[in-house]
Formats: sequence, structure tokens, C-alpha cells
Amino acid sequence: MTDAAAALSTLSATLLPALERKLQDDVHRHIQPPALARMVAYHMGWEGLGAGPQARGKRVRPLLTLLTAQAAGGSWEDALPAAAAVEFVHNFSLLHDDIQDRSRLRRGRPTVWYLWGVPQAINAGDALFALAFRTLAALHTAAACWPEPPAALLARACLHLTRGQYLDLSYEGREDLDEAAYWPMVEGKTAALLETAVALGAYAAGLDAAAAQPYRDFGRALGLAFQVWDDYLGIWGDPARTGKSAASDLVARKNSLPVLYGLQRRDSAFARRWARGPITEDEAPALAARLAETGARDYTRQQAEAWTARARAALAAAPARDAQAHAALQALADRLLRRDA
Repeated sequence: MTDAAAALSTLSATLLPALERKLQDDVHRHIQPPALARMVAYHMGWEGLGAGPQARGKRVRPLLTLLTAQAAGGSWEDALPAAAAVEFVHNFSLLHDDIQDRSRLRRGRPTVWYLWGVPQAINAGDALFALAFRTLAALHTAAACWPEPPAALLARACLHLTRGQYLDLSYEGREDLDEAAYWPMVEGKTAALLETAVALGAYAAGLDAAAAQPYRDFGRALGLAFQVWDDYLGIWGDPARTGKSAASDLVARKNSLPVLYGLQRRDSAFARRWARGPITEDEAPALAARLAETGARDYTRQQAEAWTARARAALAAAPARDAQAHAALQALADRLLRRDA
């Protein structure tokens, strides 16, 4: 284990349990009636069949907030409200995303809408969204010289996230797109919230806006690398590890980065089959192989690695007032690129 990986392991052992306690306390204290809170608790991975660490997800975004606050010279305890708020927004988006995509599984478990129906799943998502801002209100003002307060930062991220999700859905089935259409979509869908997670950590630590910019650049680049790699796993990932079918992105005709790359090779077997219309789950493995033949698989990996390198460079330029937390941020970025789920 490298020194950076050891730093991440050591800090995570303290930060993640504290975060989990904060998340659970806020859900059960503020969401009523209890039946609605139980739906949220199920989605968060705390209750029901298969509950546990795998069902909770990696808590990447709040961990970024806490580690950034510590690395920038603040206290991770002071940043807990911001970290919890970011995780609530993330899970709100996942819950609604499952509805929009009609996904029956999330992290290997039945989704909320599939168990309780779409109307109540929307309510659960809305409760998480509102809870995020209630939780964030407990963040003590630190970087008063920033051009906007924490709630405005998070609201801006939510608007970008919604824009990205809108573009993602509107792109499905279209054949007139190229790679240039991809980046604005993922800037909103994924990068905006990761950048904001890091920004809120820097804010909680008291950095001014200029000093925090390298951290924000780190979060943005890491978000883009994360989404590009997610696109890769959505086609070539192992379903046993990812918790969802490897056929789902192709069957849904998502214009992910590898698909857009493959479609630029208009004479390829992949592009010809794609143009003929709907794809069945049985066809998806062979179509994924055809897509790889266009060079899309290698290109997607290269893009993920390039954005991760940019994230590393930005982090190297950020103020490192706590060397252990700064190293842990680097290890977290490296882990996200190498993940297989």
C-alpha cells in the first residue's frame, strides 16, 4: 500500500462512520412520516434486503468534501453539514434517474420506484432534495468573501445537474450527435456536483475563492474522468461488480462517449447496426464487441486517464495545509479511475 493509499484508508476509517451517523440522524429526524423515511433509508442502503456497505455506495462526493476541508487547513467536523448535503443531492438525483431510466436495479437491489411505485419514489427523491438544503443551513459561515453563499453553490450545481440529465435523456436515440455534444452533458450530469463537493470543503476550511480554485478544478476534472469511466463500465463492465446489466446503456441507446466515438466510424459494423434501430439485450454483447473494434474502448480509457491526469495536476497546485488529507485526495482520485464498479 502506498503512503497516499494508507492516508486514505486511515482517514476514511474516521470520516465515513461520522458521515453515516450524520446522514442517518438527519433522515430520521426530519423526514416524516416514518414510512417515507423508511423508503429513503432503503435507498440510502441502511434498511431492507441487501442493506449494508455495498448498498450505500462509495460516498465519494461527501468524502471529497471532508478531505478537502481537512487538506485546506480546516476541520472535517465543521464540513459535515456540507458533506451530508452533497450526498443527499446525489441520492436524490439517483432516485429520480432510476425512475427516468426505468431501472429496476441500483447497486444490485430493486429500486425504490420498482418496489413502491413511481409517485412515492418521486416523493422520496423530493424529500432528499429538501433535506439537503436544510442540512446545509447548519454549515457555519467560513469563507465570507466568496461571491455566493453555500446554498447558492449547491443550488447552482443542482441546476447544472438537471441540465445534464435533460441533455442525457434528450440525446437517447438521436443519430445527429458527435463528441462535442457529450461534454456539456457530463459537465452537468456528473462534474458539477463533484466540483461543488470540493468547493464546499474549501469554503468550510475558510479558503478564499482564488485559493480554492485549484481544488475546484480538481473536482471538475475528476468528475469528467469519473463519468467517462462510468460510460466504459456501462458497456464493458462486469454486471456482478457494477450491479446493473452491461446491456442497459446499449439497449437504452444512450449516446455515451464510446457510442459517439463509434458512430463517427460510419462504415463500421457497429454504426450500421446502430442505425437500424432498437437493440435487444441478447444482441448487446456482440454489439459491444463491434463497438470495441472501432477503437471506442481504447479511446474511452484514454480519455478517462487524461482527465485523471488533469485532476492530479490541479490537486498538486492546491494549498496543502494538511499533507495526509491532501495525499488521501490523490489516492481517492486514483481509486476512482481503477474502479470496476
